[in-house]
Amino acid sequence: MPGNPLPTLDPPAPADTTWRFGAALLSNGKVRFQLWAPNAAPGLTLEVDGHAPVPLVPDAQGFAVADVACAPGTRYRYRLADGRAVPDPASRLQAGDVHDDSVVASPVGYAWQHAQWTGRPWRDSVIYELHPGLAGGFAGITRQLPDLAALGITLLELMPIADFPGTRNWGYDGVLPFAPDSAYGTPDALKAMVDTAHGLGMGVMLDVVYNHFGPDGNYLADYAGDFFRDDIKTPWGSAIDFRRPAVRRYFQENALYWLQEYRFDGLRLDAVHAIADHGWLPELAATLRASLPGRHVHLVLENDDNAAHLLEQGYDAQWNDDAHHVLHHLLTGETRGYYAGYTGQPGADLARALSEGFVYQGQPSAHHGGTPRGEPSAHLPPLSFVTFLQNHDQAGNRPLGERLVHLTEPARLRDAVALQLLCPHVPLIFMGEEFGARTPFLYFTDHLDPALAQAVRDGRRGEFAGFFDDGDTRRVPDPNAARTHADSDPWTSPPADADDWRRLYRSLLALRRAHLAPRLEGCEATHAQALDDRAVHVAWRLQDGTRLAVLANFGPASVALPQLAQDDARLPCLWESRPEAARGAASGTLPPGVTWFLEDAR
Repeated sequence: MPGNPLPTLDPPAPADTTWRFGAALLSNGKVRFQLWAPNAAPGLTLEVDGHAPVPLVPDAQGFAVADVACAPGTRYRYRLADGRAVPDPASRLQAGDVHDDSVVASPVGYAWQHAQWTGRPWRDSVIYELHPGLAGGFAGITRQLPDLAALGITLLELMPIADFPGTRNWGYDGVLPFAPDSAYGTPDALKAMVDTAHGLGMGVMLDVVYNHFGPDGNYLADYAGDFFRDDIKTPWGSAIDFRRPAVRRYFQENALYWLQEYRFDGLRLDAVHAIADHGWLPELAATLRASLPGRHVHLVLENDDNAAHLLEQGYDAQWNDDAHHVLHHLLTGETRGYYAGYTGQPGADLARALSEGFVYQGQPSAHHGGTPRGEPSAHLPPLSFVTFLQNHDQAGNRPLGERLVHLTEPARLRDAVALQLLCPHVPLIFMGEEFGARTPFLYFTDHLDPALAQAVRDGRRGEFAGFFDDGDTRRVPDPNAARTHADSDPWTSPPADADDWRRLYRSLLALRRAHLAPRLEGCEATHAQALDDRAVHVAWRLQDGTRLAVLANFGPASVALPQLAQDDARLPCLWESRPEAARGAASGTLPPGVTWFLEDAR
C-alpha cells in the first residue's frame, strides 16, 4: 500500500511537529510530551524537573499529551497510579539505564560535515557487521573506519544500539527503541561516526528489533497493554499487536528517526517472521521510501519464512541463511540442528542457493516440523540475497562461539571466502573475519537482577544440553559474566597471519569493485549444475551481457567436468583460490578449490 511521508526530524531549527511519540521541541519554546497509554489507570502523571506534576488523561485514541516549557537536557518521567516512575517508551536519551529518567533531546545541534551525502546504490554494497560495544563504542568505531574503507567495505552494519539493561548486551534485549545506549557513547558521537563514514564513501546500516522487547525495563504492559496480543506467543512472550494503528505508527516513527536524525543509510529488520502481521512490512517500506526521496535507503530482512514476495514490496534483500547453512555443512561436516536440512544433496543445494537464492522455496522442512517453508525465489535478482560465512547468530548461537577458523582447514576457508566475495549476491563480513580472528563470539548480557541473570544462564545451558557428548553444559560460558564479553573482542589479540587474511580480502574486494559491482544490476543466473555432492558449476549474465562463471569443489578429490563447464574454464580467469586450479579445470578436471572466470577479465 502507498506510504504516507512522516515528518522530518532534522529541521534547521526546532519546529512544531506531528510526531506522535516522545518529547518533541515546539517552536514556542515548549516541549510536547506524548505518551500512548490506552490502559493507564487514573492517576497517571508527567513529572518534569523544575515543574509541578502534570496530570494526564489519555484521549479517545489513547494518547496523553502535555506541553511544558523546558529546554533540551531536562529530565522527565511518567508516574503510574501505583507510584512507580517509568521512562518514556519513545525516549531519545536516558539519564542512566533503562529504568532511569528520560531526557529531552534536541534533533538539531550537531554540525554535519557531509550533509549532501545521499548514499550509494545497493549494487555497491559490501557489508561489515560489528558489535558497537566490542568495537569501543561509537568513538572506537570511528577510529576503525579508515581501515575498513581501505579494505573495501562500503556499508557498515551495527548490531542493535537501542537502550538495553546494563552495559553489555548483544542489543536484542533493547527496551527503548529510540534511545542510543549510553554505554556506546553520546548521540553526537553516534552522529560523528555516521558522518565520518559518509566522508569516506561508506554507508551505515542499523539492526533494529521490531518483533519483541527485552525482558527487563519494558513497562508498556502496565499502561499500554493493547500494545500486545494474548492470542499469539513468541519466544520472547506475547506478540506485538501490529493490527493497532498506534503500534504501527510507533515503529514507523522509530525507523524514520534513525534514518533521518542520525542519517543511517538503511535498516536490517531482525527476525520479521516473528511479526504476526506481515502486511505491516510493505507498509513500512513504502512509508520510509516516500519520506526520504532522493536517498539510497537500504532495507534488509532477516526472515526464516523465506517470504520472497517481500523482496518485491520495498525490501532490497534478505539474509540468506540457506546459503550459509549449506556452505557451513560443506566446510565443517556438521549435521546438528538446522544443518540437518542441508545434508541430503549439498551440491544441488549450493547450486540452487547461488543461482536462485533460497534453497527452501516451498518444500517441507524437517527442522520446521515437516511444514512447507519458503516461496519461489528464482525470479529475483542475485542482489536480493545477502550471503555470509559467519555473522553474530551463526557464531554466537554456538555454545562455545567458535569461528570457522576453528572448524575447518585454512585452505577450505579461503575457498569459501573467494566464493562469497565474488558471488553476485551482496556479501556480509562479520567483524574479525577479515583478519582471521581466533577469538570466539559468545552470547553476553549484563542483567542486574540476579534471578533474571540466573534464568538466562540456565536457559543458555539448557539449550545446549544435547550438544556435549558427556552432557556437561558447565562449559557454556556464563552470559552475564564480564569475562564472557571480554573474551569476545576480536581485536585484542590478532593472529600471526592477520595480514595474510587482510590481503586476501582486499584483493577479492578490489576485483569485485572493479569488475562486478558496476554491472550487477540486471544480472541473472543462466546456468546452475551440481557436479557431484560437493562441487558446482554456476554462471550468470551480467548487466552488459558479459558471462561470469564459477567452478567450486569443496570435496577432497578432483571432479570430471562436462563440456559446458570446460568451455567456461577457458574464459579468462578472474581468481583461483588454489594454484593451477584454472588450468586443471580447462583440461577437464576440477581440483579442490574455487575458481572464477569472467569473459573480459584482464
